[in-house]
Amino acid sequence: MDQFIFAAEVVLNGLMTGVMYALVALGFVLIFKASGVFNYAQGVLALFAALTLVGIQNGQVPFAHLINAALGTQLHHFGWTVPSALAIALTALVMVGLAFLIEKLVLQHLVGQEPIILFMATIGLAYFLEGFGDVMWGADIKTLDVGLPQGISDGIEAATAEWFGYGFFIDRLDLWATLIAALLVVSLVAFAQYTKQGRAMRAVADDHQAALSVGISLRFIWVMVWSIAGFVALVAGIMWGTKSGVQFSLSLIALKALPVLMLGGFTSIPGAIVGGLIIGVGEKLFEFTIGPMVGGATETWFAYVLALIFLVFRPQGLFGERIIERV
Repeated sequence: MDQFIFAAEVVLNGLMTGVMYALVALGFVLIFKASGVFNYAQGVLALFAALTLVGIQNGQVPFAHLINAALGTQLHHFGWTVPSALAIALTALVMVGLAFLIEKLVLQHLVGQEPIILFMATIGLAYFLEGFGDVMWGADIKTLDVGLPQGISDGIEAATAEWFGYGFFIDRLDLWATLIAALLVVSLVAFAQYTKQGRAMRAVADDHQAALSVGISLRFIWVMVWSIAGFVALVAGIMWGTKSGVQFSLSLIALKALPVLMLGGFTSIPGAIVGGLIIGVGEKLFEFTIGPMVGGATETWFAYVLALIFLVFRPQGLFGERIIERV
């Protein structure tokens, strides 16, 4: 009975972790639906958004190191702090501006190119943004606090202690992440299915030239989708940055989103959530049951092995569209 109760706690924590993975995967799905290419830069977008949010919150001077080196000054902060809500709004505007720049400087020159060309462009963009964020805000580890509650949920601990005689440890930040992810998924699914812009987004993904020929503005669609993906990256950056600090390893969460996408499907918004939950629960349960037998640390590779199995038997993922080519 005790093992069953412990396993139930592991499952709940796995679900919460899976939601955090899914928040990152959502950005990948949006870009893929609009351009038909995997956006390698999505993890760096989350990092850049989190760095910008902390910088705005703390009144940090952008490019302070460059300014001080060039002018011999000692500028670091403006001397004020910005409320969290306003800082988030300003960061969202920065991400929209970044989407305009990406479209203007990169994407509009690649209309009609092969997907591999667009993919390589996102790799270059990822490395550029990572270096740009370093120069703009500094490479030191930063603490992010936007007022979200953290720590053990006393209500859940008390309730489970009364029911099972053992209090579950559930982080309140994970509960908030679950609620926010649910709202994002509902909103994005409604947008993609029931709006003119959502249908245009799918048309652009199918064929750039055909979309242009029927009057769809490729520039508008790409700016819109990269703006939405930037906002999703901001939400993911807030959650992950609050949980583990804002540091450059944050960009590596993109790698954990890959198995999520392979399970859920690259074109499915709900699939990103389901894939995240499967990965989150699967890696926690595997570590709980099998980990002690093989020396532990199975969470580092379990998701990729599971994704490999899916690639063999169902390469389009659980919710992905089966592609049939006539020859």
